[in-house]
Parts: sequence; structure tokens; C-alpha cells
Amino acid sequence: MIDELVRLCEQETDPTEHPLADEIVKRIPIYDGAKVLDANPDGVRREWCRIIGQGPGVFAIRGAVERDAVDEMTDVFYRLLDDERRVGHVDADHYAPPGANSRIWNVIQKTAPIDPALWIRYHASPVLALAAEAWLGPWYQITTQVNIVHPGGKAQSPHRDYHLGFVTAADAARFPAHAHELSKALTLQGAVAHTTMPIESGPTMVLPYSQLLADGYLRYRDADVVSYFGEHAVQLELEVGDAVFFNPGLHHAAGTNRTEHDRVGNLFQVSSAMGIAMESVDRYAIAAAVYPALRADELDERWRACAVAASADGYAFPTNVDTDPPAGGLAPRSAQSIMLEALCEHWEPSTFIEVLDAHRARRRP
Repeated sequence: MIDELVRLCEQETDPTEHPLADEIVKRIPIYDGAKVLDANPDGVRREWCRIIGQGPGVFAIRGAVERDAVDEMTDVFYRLLDDERRVGHVDADHYAPPGANSRIWNVIQKTAPIDPALWIRYHASPVLALAAEAWLGPWYQITTQVNIVHPGGKAQSPHRDYHLGFVTAADAARFPAHAHELSKALTLQGAVAHTTMPIESGPTMVLPYSQLLADGYLRYRDADVVSYFGEHAVQLELEVGDAVFFNPGLHHAAGTNRTEHDRVGNLFQVSSAMGIAMESVDRYAIAAAVYPALRADELDERWRACAVAASADGYAFPTNVDTDPPAGGLAPRSAQSIMLEALCEHWEPSTFIEVLDAHRARRRP
């Protein structure tokens, strides 16, 4: 089965299909941020959309964010990190070993009240907006997480990202094939470099064209896929203010930092407006209301499972990762998993509601 990945990832990147790019480096189109703003925005969006969807799956933008704004925001990041350490915050990551890095969650919210003017200078970059619109269209929502990889910090495991990249292979296999394609269309991954990133500092390793592997969410952990990634993944050197955007289905991993300095990147996860439900529903209230009746012995197990699926939220996200970190894996617990455990272990309704209330509280911003 590795043959299909090899076939896809041996494609070359044709410069004539990327007329707005300054150059192609390691099969990745590289753009000049200033030149992009002078180009026809519709043409830019079309070119970037094709890259993310059918092309190499990744592109870089030189000078995407003003250098002074990036440097000042970096100072804010370290202040936040110091503050969180003082109150005993424990770093939690999805794909890196403990101690390899420091993670600051929900940076887009935490930095806004500290320096609103700086927040605007940093986040209002028209280049960043063009990238988000190219793949997701309007009304997108941005979340950001700072990743500081310390000297000696080891590489992440190669992986895919949110949505289906953050669940187990067994859970991903429960989704039909079209949902695997849909998952890639719901988000755009990106990062802004806050430090100079030579190769030895471990900038993100990417495997161009790997997002085209249809069953990649099931396969990215396979030994042969991991081995192929290790032999063929590439890295780009970045300067402060440069940005990289890529398909969430692209196989990638942060590299090992072999320098004596921190590598600081602000990770952008941009979400489609179409990943949001039509109505605001308090599913905690529904779960609390129906739980006593679900404990009835005469209720068929299949009906009970379907009732749980209709009442409690089965998805772990969105959440407040500071207070609701991944629980022994890639994602925190969902309300649905708590409800199923409660029914299996015959919790009293009062116990279930107490645990459910604590779960809701942990997830609040």
C-alpha cells in the first residue's frame, strides 16, 4: 500500500502552474508577501487554493507579517509563558514528548487585552487573510497556539492535523471515505516564524503531495509510512515574519532543535464557518435530563447507545486546552464518553451530573 503514497509524493512542482510564486524550493512554492499584495487577489486565491487542494499541499510567504510586530509579539509570548508557569500551568502537546517544548494555548485571545494595538498590527495582515480565504472562503475563525521548541527538543511524530488527525485510527475508520476528504476542507494549518529558523533549528518537516493520499488519516502511523516520511520529508529555512500554510491532511512534523536557541512559531489553525452547527443547543442539559431514564434495565443496549449519541456531544473540540488537556492521547474526553462510562458503571444521577458539570466548567474559555 506504500506504493500509492510513493506515486503521489514523487510528483514534481511545475513553475508554470504557479506564476505568482517567486521560486520553487524543494517542490514548495515560495511567495513574496509584498508582491502578493500587488497582484490580483482573485488570482492569488485561485493559485493558493490549487496548491492546498491538488498541488504540493504547502506554500510559504516571505514577510507575511511585519517584522517589528512579530518581535514585539514574541516578547508578549514569553511574558505569557512566565505568567502561566508561575501559576503552575503544565504544558500539554499532541505529538511531542514531555519537556521538548512549551505550548501556549489560545494565544489569539490571551494577547488581545495585553496590547490591543499590537494585536491589530499582527493579526490584520492582508496576506494572512488571503491565505485563509483562498482555502476556506469568508467568515473563517482563527485560533493560534504558540509552540516554543527548546534547544535539544526532539522532533514530533509525523502526523496529520485536525479534525481526523486528532483521533485514533480506529475512530477515524468509523467515518466514511467522503468524510476523510471533508476533514481536509474544513481547516487550514499555518505558522508564523517568530525566530530565525535554519534547518538545524528543526522547522516543520513536510511531505509535499501527501495530503492526496485518500486513506492518509488511517495510514500516517503505519511503520512504512513513517519510514518513508523520514527519508523524504523536506524543511524550509524561515526568517522572522515568514509564514507557511498547508493542508491539514499533509503529513508533517516539527523537527529536532539542534541549536542553542529556542525555536518559536505561532501556529495558526483557521476553521471554516461551515463546521458550525445551525442551532445553539445545551447538550449538557439534555444529557442530564435523559440520563436517569437511560439507566432503566429494560432499555435495549442499541437504543441506549443511540440515545447517548443524540444527547451528549461526542466530539472533544472545541475546548479550553489549558484546563481540559488531552487525556492520555490526542484529545480530551468528550461528554459522550463520560455518559457511556457512567451508564456502564451504573453511576447515580447525582454523580453523573457532578462529573458532567465539572467537564463543562473545564471547557469554558
